[in-house]
Amino acid sequence: MPEKYRICLDVGGTKVLGAVFNEAREPVYRIKKKSAENGEGLENVEQVILSVVEELLDASGIPMEQVAAIASSIPGVIDQKAGVVLFTPNLPMRNYDMGSAMKKRFGVPFFIGNDVNLGVLGEYRFGAARGYRNVVGVFVGTGVGGGLILNGELFTGNAFKAAEIGHMVLDPEGPLCGCGQRGCLEAFSSKQGMSAYIRQQTARGRASLLGEAVQTGVFKSKKLKKALAVNDPVAMEAVDRSCHYLAVATGSLINIFSPDLVLYGGGVIEALGDLYLDKILGEVDRYCMPEIRKTVELKCASLGDDSVLFGALALIEENT
Repeated sequence: MPEKYRICLDVGGTKVLGAVFNEAREPVYRIKKKSAENGEGLENVEQVILSVVEELLDASGIPMEQVAAIASSIPGVIDQKAGVVLFTPNLPMRNYDMGSAMKKRFGVPFFIGNDVNLGVLGEYRFGAARGYRNVVGVFVGTGVGGGLILNGELFTGNAFKAAEIGHMVLDPEGPLCGCGQRGCLEAFSSKQGMSAYIRQQTARGRASLLGEAVQTGVFKSKKLKKALAVNDPVAMEAVDRSCHYLAVATGSLINIFSPDLVLYGGGVIEALGDLYLDKILGEVDRYCMPEIRKTVELKCASLGDDSVLFGALALIEENT
């Protein structure tokens, strides 16, 4: 009997990462493309997503008949059962029936989930969170997302809308967030939030190696790492601000959930994990109860760019 493959997608605010997994749960082919340029609409983003699947099939030489299912993440609020993207702050998707579009084009079962829910699920099944029963995941990238494993199960709440940790309001008078609120964790700690801060500072005449990179969008994590290596003061301030609000949010999450583990992932953590973790650990004790804090471990994800892809694989395995 021919081997069956699974196609897994990680759709982010700036890129689409796709991989083909074999039956041994190994990624045998992958590609990465920009998800959208600023101002591009839904049709453009949809075409990129569909083209990633098509290119995976063409480049790998795998026929459609050997594809068992496709699963994708989206950074936003998802009706997981219906396959509909209800809202995403960083992509032009509102009430978008992604499930129908994928099934119409490819004719195989399709599953969808929030990106960080899947990232945490991937780390729980295959990565750094294995062996823990209660996990709070905080993923820092273009935005800030969250995921919860409670009593050994992915918790998605009523209508699959739980764990929007990035939209905890930490300062109601703070900067505007893509979700429409002010002072969200995402508005301070994400690449979007840091980019906005750097733009603000360079507009005041301060120099930064990231000044040009943030003029039309967000910087790349590698560029941030390079700026920090030469002690760029504006970049360092943006990171300190990001870590401060992550520590504040983490303290509240520890108090609320008393998890075994708080897990940090996403593109920024992949590039700067030790730096971020050290800064968060240096502050977090101020914002949570000592008796709860002493039973909680904080660490970084281990699957890197593949956390969400492995979560999409787990989603397929749980539903087929």
